[in-house]
Amino acid sequence: MKKLDETEIIKKFQTALGNKQFVAEDVESFCIGNTQIIVKVDTLVESTDIPPQMSLKDAARKSIVASVSDFASKGVKPEFGIISVNLPSKISAKEVSEIALGVKSASKEFGLKILGGDTNQGKELVFHVCLFGSAKKIPKRKGAKPGDLIFASGPFGLTGAGLQILLKKIKAKDGFAKAAIKSVLRPSPRLKFGLKASSYFTSSMDSSDGLSATLNEMARQSKCKFVVENIPFKKGVEQFAKSYKKSFDSLVFHTGEEYEIVFTVPAKYKSKINSIAKTTKTPILEIGKVIKGTGVFVQKDKLVKLKDLGYHHFK
Repeated sequence: MKKLDETEIIKKFQTALGNKQFVAEDVESFCIGNTQIIVKVDTLVESTDIPPQMSLKDAARKSIVASVSDFASKGVKPEFGIISVNLPSKISAKEVSEIALGVKSASKEFGLKILGGDTNQGKELVFHVCLFGSAKKIPKRKGAKPGDLIFASGPFGLTGAGLQILLKKIKAKDGFAKAAIKSVLRPSPRLKFGLKASSYFTSSMDSSDGLSATLNEMARQSKCKFVVENIPFKKGVEQFAKSYKKSFDSLVFHTGEEYEIVFTVPAKYKSKINSIAKTTKTPILEIGKVIKGTGVFVQKDKLVKLKDLGYHHFK
């Protein structure tokens, strides 16, 4: 029997629900009267999303960060949330309190109110978070035009290195290792930047499934060619890859878990975007350009096609 992948599973739901025109997006939206409601749902599973070294408080926070980052990519402030938690029977009262404190801390950090939710019992810890906000208009994953510039709200590769350090128990240099581990355990979505800059985006997407997946999805939906001229990697990642014989491209383009915004803007707004980045203390990077054509390419010695090798469930 052929193993189903995530795309095929989604298509089966689309067919059953009669929504064959469904287009993948970071958030969903619907209207009540004249108000457009923005919704995002995400799931954090212990065995696939929570490293053993992550505290329960940080795990609870990360379950909310995942949806906040999608809101950030669309320039929408999350206002309310509902959270469901699946708990193993062996969990202690102290551990439950730690989870609750993580939810409380994240709610305060991002200025949202948790309305309620559900609890259930199962074999492992699972968080299921749904956030709500409102907006008049949001940028889509499609919309990039030839002549647009491509930006990322921060560098890549540090989280990939952090996961290698945590899961493979690599002994990297102290300063780099500390920053890499923190990027995994305490990710920082770019909400402030997204709220101020999104009106200038022609297209945008959260990058948490990997930069290669993000760029390919945006190029495909925009029906344009994306050319990466400046690989957005964090200082130290290249040396880490060489020292421990890891793939530099895998760390930067394919690992995922970076909660950055990848976006395109007309060249005339470059100075405005840089100004907003400065006021919000966001380390944005201009990484390339949009031209006519299809696919995603990286400028090395020559143009090299960048395949989507990012994170996909059931792969």
